[in-house]
Amino acid sequence: MAYIPETPNLGFPPIAYTGPASNVAGRSTPWKLGDVIRAVDPVYGVGEFIYLQGVASTAVGSWVVYNPDDWSTVLLGADAIGSVAVAMSANVASQYGWYQIKGKAIGKALAGFLDNANVYATATAGSVDDAVVAGDRVKNAKGASAVGTPSAGLAEFEIDRPFVDDGLAA
Repeated sequence: MAYIPETPNLGFPPIAYTGPASNVAGRSTPWKLGDVIRAVDPVYGVGEFIYLQGVASTAVGSWVVYNPDDWSTVLLGADAIGSVAVAMSANVASQYGWYQIKGKAIGKALAGFLDNANVYATATAGSVDDAVVAGDRVKNAKGASAVGTPSAGLAEFEIDRPFVDDGLAA
């Protein structure tokens, strides 16, 4: 994906950026944790992205739950609660980068994930599946391809500020 920021603010890092929070080579930058911007990709269209802190084992396409208190992330897993986003880089601990919260996203999915399926958190941290698990549905997210599109272990999703609430409704 080649998302290009279109939010009118010069100086935002590229969507695939991973690095220091808000300080590059000792200078202040115009972005900060929690900033939300729009960007466009020639294939996937317009998306929205939030600038967050990384967590260990994050890969491109990892699903995370983020905390608005400090903008930290944890890899999405069973019984999670909170706002959900998809990593745009291998944004590991002590690093910061963009996570997609709206638009056509590319995320990690388990084998057998089907097109147009509902999305569920799994015991495999950072990945989702279409197997129904009560309380683990990722709301405002829907599969837009089978796993393997665009590459192995990934699928396309339509997301609109997804979240999990560990509710009992599937």
